[in-house]
Order: sequence, then structure tokens, then C-alpha cells
Amino acid sequence: MEKEDIKNSPWLVDFDDELTSDIIELIRSKSGILLLNILNDLYTADIAHIINRLEIADADYVFNLLTSEDSSKVIVELREDYREHFLETLSQKKLSDLVNEMPSDNAAGIMRELSDERASFVLEEMSETSSEDVQELLQYKEGTAGGIMQKEVVTVLINETIKKAIQAVRKASKTIENIQDVYILNENNQLVGSISVSSLILISPNRKIRKVMESDILSVLPNVDQEEVARIFEKYDIVSLPVVDNEKNLLGKIAIDDIVDVFEQEHAEDVAHLVGSDADELESKSPTQIALLRLPWVLLTLFIELFAGVVISHFNETLSQVILLAAFMPIISAISGNTGLQSAAIMVRGIATGKVDIKKWWEPFSRQIKTTLIIGFVCGSVIGTVASLWNNNFIFGFVVGISMFISINISGVVGTSMPIISKRLGFDPAITSGPFETAFQDVVGITIFLSIATLLINSL
Repeated sequence: MEKEDIKNSPWLVDFDDELTSDIIELIRSKSGILLLNILNDLYTADIAHIINRLEIADADYVFNLLTSEDSSKVIVELREDYREHFLETLSQKKLSDLVNEMPSDNAAGIMRELSDERASFVLEEMSETSSEDVQELLQYKEGTAGGIMQKEVVTVLINETIKKAIQAVRKASKTIENIQDVYILNENNQLVGSISVSSLILISPNRKIRKVMESDILSVLPNVDQEEVARIFEKYDIVSLPVVDNEKNLLGKIAIDDIVDVFEQEHAEDVAHLVGSDADELESKSPTQIALLRLPWVLLTLFIELFAGVVISHFNETLSQVILLAAFMPIISAISGNTGLQSAAIMVRGIATGKVDIKKWWEPFSRQIKTTLIIGFVCGSVIGTVASLWNNNFIFGFVVGISMFISINISGVVGTSMPIISKRLGFDPAITSGPFETAFQDVVGITIFLSIATLLINSL
């Protein structure tokens, strides 16, 4: 099968198991040449996927067959535990060659994962320009525009011609992949505009760049949070974004592939925080570490749920009079808690993507409350009807139905407002909207249910 056939194959995912089995057989027989023939027909991302499925010893054999150029692309696609293994076990020479092949942003990311000793050695082995670029990137915090930008950019001066810009692109293409834009600088190295590579071929080579460039160009400072950068990419539908300092000097650029990684990372973190966990726990942490990570959340939830036991014991007399109330407590508790968590998840995601403006908090709050009113009415009507038929008592059904309605709406209010309040106070909404909030809503649901039941029973 030719390389293009494999790349364009719609059944590549199904092909993985068969391919992995073939690779394992070739590893066992030490058939390095045959194995390389297979690997050369695959994307580096697919090679990384296969390595992630191998035993460490087999992964070592495959990885060491790769050229420095291929291994530099594969290693950034590997699971964190596999990448850490290779960074610790590769020879200093192999590691230096590998990092030398990387774009500056990937190289800086790898350097952050190395020990100080190995990082110093690699920096010494790199070319002077590359070493300076990487050291500059390491000065920026992770999770900021500076932390994810790359230094490799194509630039031309404002008074040059289109022909000069085309020549610059051709020269840079030998070392820079996926060039999208050429950035225009004035004599002081300040960013004053840009022009897309696709536009260059449509314009006369003799035209001055200043006549055709896009001067209204977006840019960010290096300390801007990567979530804000991702929102800019999404809002303005761009494929690259220059990073500048306070004097508009061009520092580097952020490419769309880095932003895709940011979206995935932030989404994974938000989902993990919502359930009181960590996005990388399955890949990189031991069972003990995972347990220590989860225990604070679980224990907090445990103590909140214990309070539910106190509430139930307080209404023991009511339950003894109408024992069937106990059958509906977990239903009301679960549905109200689930509704609150849904509202929280929607708000957390909206805040993360910029679709929820904290300054106009009442707009999403109003939408969510209207939604929970509808959900509460429908669920309350259904559960109330079921309770009436079950107990053959309309009053009992009304108690259950109205309790469900109120519990869902209170949970909706809590689930919607908690992320907004957390963001206002400077906390991560995903963390504060986790399992303990659901437990709190469970307690609220049970308390409301039993309180209403007691009031009605005592009034009859």
C-alpha cells in the first residue's frame, strides 16, 4: 500500500490493531528495515499512536529507529508518561539532535520537561540562534501567549516589493512549516501589517508591500492567557496571530495547530475539574497519586452528604407517618443535583470560550433560569402524577411534584450562579463547580422535599 493510500484510507482506525500486531512481530524478529518501511508510510501522529500502544521495551526499539526529524515530531504527540520515559533515557546526543529539529515552541516545551542538567547540555549543543530563541521562550509562563508562541516567522520591511516577500517565503520554507502570513515591519522592527502567502501570488511582483498589506492586524502581548488567545482565534476565524511587546516589536507568532491543542487541553481540564479529577490522571499518575488527588473532593462530598443524614433524621416523624416519602427522596435529590450540574457545566464552558460575558451575567443567568423552570415544571408534573397514582392520594402527589419543581429551580440557580461568582472572585469556575456543588444540591433537594411534606401533613 502506498503512503497516500494509507493517509487517505477511511478505515485507518480499524487498521491500527492489525498494524500494531505486524509491528510487534517485526520488533520480536528485530526486522528494523521492514519496520521502517511501514513507518515511512505513516504520519508521525499515527506513529506516536502506535508507540503509545506498545510495551515500553518495544516502544524503545521503534522510537530509536526513527530519524531525528521524525522523532522530533513523534515525541510531542506521545502520551506524557511515554514522553517522559524517552526524555530520561535518550542519549544526550540523540536528545540534542531531536530538539534541534523542532520548532522553537515545541523545543521550549520539551526543555521544560527536562532536568536542569540535561536542559543545559541540550542548550549548549543547539545552534546559537536556536538556543537564544528557546531561552527567550522559557522566560514566559506556561499557559500564556508567550509560552505557546514560536519564534520562526517570515518578515519583510514595509518598503520592499512583493517579489522580495515571495523570496523571503521561499527561503523560510526550508525550515518553517505551514507558512500562512508574512509580517511587515518598519525600520524599528515594529509590526505594522501583514499579508497572506496566498495573496502574494495574485499581486504584481513589482508592487510595494505598503500599498497592499493589511495594516489593521490583530496581535497580543506575551502575558495574555492562552484561553483569551483561543477566544481571539475563534472569534476572528484566523489561522495565525503575532505576539508583540508593549512597543509593538514582533516577538513571534501563534499558529492554529497550537490553539487546537489549547482548546483540547482547556476542555479536558474543565471536564476533569467538574468531576474533581485531573485531565492527565489516566496517562501519567499512579493509583496512589490518583487517590490522593481525588480524596479531598470525595471527603468534602462525604461530609456534605452526611448533613443530608442529619436533615433526614430531623424529619423522622414525618417519614414515619408517610413512609412512601423515602422512596422519592433519592429521585428528587438526583434529578435536582443533575440539573444543577448541567447548568454549571454550560456556564463553565461558556465562560471558558468567551460566550458568557461576566459583565452581562444576567443574560445567561436569565436564560438558564427560564430553562430550569421548564425542566422543573415537566419533571414535577411527571413525578407528581406518578406519586399520586402510586399512593392513590392527590395531596401526596402534589407534595412530591412541587418539591421536585422547587428543588430543580434552586439547583439551577446555584449551578448557574456559582461559576459566575467564582470567576468574579478570581477562582477557576470549573474547580468550584465540582462534585461538592452537586452534593450541596442533593441536600437542598431533600430538605425542601421534607419541609414541604411536613408543612402539608401538619396542616391537614
